[in-house]
Amino acid sequence: MSDHSHSIQSICVYCGSRPGRDTAYMAAGRSLGKEIAEYGLRLVYGGGTKGIMGAVASGVLSNGGQVTGIIPEFLIDMEATRHSLGQLNELIVTPDMHARKHLMFERSDAFVALPGGIGTLEEIVEIMTWAQLARHEKPMVFANIKGFWDPMMELMKHMTDEGFVHTAHRVQPLVIDDVSGIIPAIMAQAAELAADREGEDAVISKM
Repeated sequence: MSDHSHSIQSICVYCGSRPGRDTAYMAAGRSLGKEIAEYGLRLVYGGGTKGIMGAVASGVLSNGGQVTGIIPEFLIDMEATRHSLGQLNELIVTPDMHARKHLMFERSDAFVALPGGIGTLEEIVEIMTWAQLARHEKPMVFANIKGFWDPMMELMKHMTDEGFVHTAHRVQPLVIDDVSGIIPAIMAQAAELAADREGEDAVISKM
């Protein structure tokens, strides 16, 4: 599964620093981490070693993958332990949340939102906002474990129907229920985008 000749080298995962009430959430985190490692990709995430964040990182590391954790100094003792952070391949400590989010964006080729709370929602929504403003075309995925993100999808549809998502064609995140389908879907979308760009470049060159 290591053939990733297109542009995807790293996957940013947003998720809860708590395990949640359903054991399926932690299991999904570990499974996604394993998938990332098996595809030879790097995990970029918020550096937490607890909850679903810890499950994803553990899934990557235990399967020989590479992990970059990016965490603000003030969150280290809240979302992680210093000992566990020492097990990551790369740790970047930022002065604040803004620097963390910017670095996570810069270091990632695609974004996946597993179940989580307000912070997880805020992070993936910001990425969607940047897509709407044409700041990037990186794949975005809602890992809809046991329908967790269904209310979000309903809200997005409602906002679009009411005329508030004026560039909806730029904000089309993938919604995938099964973790095993996430990486293949990201790869396929990245390849499609690359082909579209090549086609546009070919047309421009003939003008």
